[in-house]
Amino acid sequence: MLQQILMVALGGGLGAALRYLTSEWMASDGFPWATLLVNLVGSLLMGALAVGLVEQLISKELALLLGTGLLGGFTTMSAFSVETIELLKNQHTGLAFGYVGCTMLLCPIFALIGWKLSETILGST
Repeated sequence: MLQQILMVALGGGLGAALRYLTSEWMASDGFPWATLLVNLVGSLLMGALAVGLVEQLISKELALLLGTGLLGGFTTMSAFSVETIELLKNQHTGLAFGYVGCTMLLCPIFALIGWKLSETILGST
């Protein structure tokens, strides 16, 4: 159990650092592009990772490190929620609803794309 906790903690720290670097790299013009990007990339990679776990190509420990840890630390529902509220508070209602719509529609689509790409690469169904 301690080993699994350490795997999640290590991955989470790396993921959070990558998210921070992404937000520093992407200048904000009032729209939270960095959060949208990390959530889309994280969804894509989580879909691919899920196939690796289902097909038993990766261990549960590696799934904890990469999925729960790294991608859990990299993606962010809390920042998404606060940024949506800030857009609404600043009278950017259209942007807020667009942000919510893009996130809720595109993240599952990206997860599906990651899943299907992995299946195609691995030759499984």
